Amino acid sequence: MRFGRLVLAAALLVGAAPALVGCGVAENIVGGVTDEVRSGVDDAIGKALGGAGITTNGQVPDGFPMDAVPVVGEVVGGGAGPNATGWVLKTRLESAADFVTAQETLEGAAFTASGVNSDSDSGFGSFTSADHVVVLTVATGSDGVVSATYVVTPA
Repeated sequence: MRFGRLVLAAALLVGAAPALVGCGVAENIVGGVTDEVRSGVDDAIGKALGGAGITTNGQVPDGFPMDAVPVVGEVVGGGAGPNATGWVLKTRLESAADFVTAQETLEGAAFTASGVNSDSDSGFGSFTSADHVVVLTVATGSDGVVSATYVVTPA
């Protein structure tokens, strides 16, 4: 549950960041915090999945259930926990609005959404099927690159 709270807190911070922006200095601070949060989430994901590292090799991690968990975007990389305990997959999106497309794609594959929230720069939600739980976060980095992170565990 600690991991879930960290991801939720990070998603809330990323989602609230645009509301905090009032000037150029604030934008730089918020952008830096957003990047640090994303880095912290990546580290927490690795620890939660048994120390699995997050790669950026453009490959789907070994054992990732692509047939059961549809993803949106260009695959950047990911990681796999030991003994199929979970997976992380990162993709690059055209815009943060693609969160809605990812949500609809998961729901079309019999996932039930909960805790979904999105704005023009980010999105967050949990999606559950009979076989898997997916925590999906979408964020726009300070460099303007939009990425999706799928954390998938067995149900």
